Amino acid sequence: MATSEVPAQPQKAAVVYNPLKVDVTKLRLEIERAAARAGYESTLWFETTAEEAGQALTRQAVEQGATVVIAAGGDGTVRAVAEGLRHTDASLGLLPSGTGNLLARNLDMGVSNRDTAIGIVFSGRDRVIDLGLAAITRRDGVTEEHVFLVMAGLGLDAKMIANTSSKLKKAVGWLAYVDGMGRSLPELHPVKFRFSIDDAAWRATSAHTVMVGNCGLLPGGVLLIPDAKLDDGVLDIMALRPSGPFGWLKVWNKIAWENGVLRKSAAGRKIIDLSRDVRSVTYRTGTDLKLVVDEPEEFQLDGDEFGEVTAVHSWVEPGALRVRVRA
Repeated sequence: MATSEVPAQPQKAAVVYNPLKVDVTKLRLEIERAAARAGYESTLWFETTAEEAGQALTRQAVEQGATVVIAAGGDGTVRAVAEGLRHTDASLGLLPSGTGNLLARNLDMGVSNRDTAIGIVFSGRDRVIDLGLAAITRRDGVTEEHVFLVMAGLGLDAKMIANTSSKLKKAVGWLAYVDGMGRSLPELHPVKFRFSIDDAAWRATSAHTVMVGNCGLLPGGVLLIPDAKLDDGVLDIMALRPSGPFGWLKVWNKIAWENGVLRKSAAGRKIIDLSRDVRSVTYRTGTDLKLVVDEPEEFQLDGDEFGEVTAVHSWVEPGALRVRVRA
């Protein structure tokens, strides 16, 4: 007896776009043309606002049948769409349109050619990656839960992001963070905190920056957390605690020279193994981090400021998101 084939699921794309980042009129023509060539149904369009970054819009898109939701905007839009796609079978499509384009960089998708990015959305494959989760507690005790794709952090990196001019970012891109760093140095002080990794005993320490990474590459080719992988089921935790007159120089040497140059070759990795470890930069791994600061500190998620927090609980959800990548 002949068996009938199960019909393929209709494919439908949705675009969640930030009108401040993209020319939607031009983008509509490009997306609709590519969708038609790929045999997709009519595309759904959703515009973000100051009040709605994209989470609810993404859930609405999935409810209306979207099988891939394209984030057209900066890292904040990508993070919001990913948050909306959590616990769904729909895929995240990336159309890099911001300053950092952090997830696209870590997926080695290229960030400068929009035609290439659109082609990946409609002819690429799905890759399953982890999601980072962060429950942050405010001064008033209220707790908020958010996802992150790349990194979460408090201390100097969060101050730098908070002090970076949005106008300068628009003019010179990620180099604006150098100016933000300069503005943050007068506020520089070690952050005192208590922490527990994977429910181990609580410990007290201090650091200028604490970051939790789902992946580790930053703009400019800076490999901040070299062992972080998007699909390894763990989070990589990094602390910067420079000491002495050359403390920050040691930090920069570790990140720029060891991570950025030596790790790219077998000989270089041997040099790292033989060299004395730099105590100014420490790395740990885990699936769950609880951290309580002595004083409220600035916090950031994927390069966006999230205000001051008094505590952070961060954990990983393995394989929680599908992302459309190169075939």
